[in-house]
Amino acid sequence: MLVLARRLNQSIIIGNDIEIVIVDIKGDQVKIGIKAPKTVAVHRAEIHQEIQDENIQAKNTQIKPEDLGKLSDILKKKPQ
Repeated sequence: MLVLARRLNQSIIIGNDIEIVIVDIKGDQVKIGIKAPKTVAVHRAEIHQEIQDENIQAKNTQIKPEDLGKLSDILKKKPQ
């Protein structure tokens, strides 16, 4: 892990197109701003972990043939 010290309004560049800016410091809390292309997903670590857990759960969910029939019925009834 790379550890860098930064002051208010200073930044860190990652690659060529991601910038991390120190926006505010109050007590033991630091607010950061992240400038990144829209194609780069930016999440807090706990949200990222939840997404990963949900993806694993979805991957392990078994789809029953009768569920596909129900989905087909729902899609047929959907107004266009």
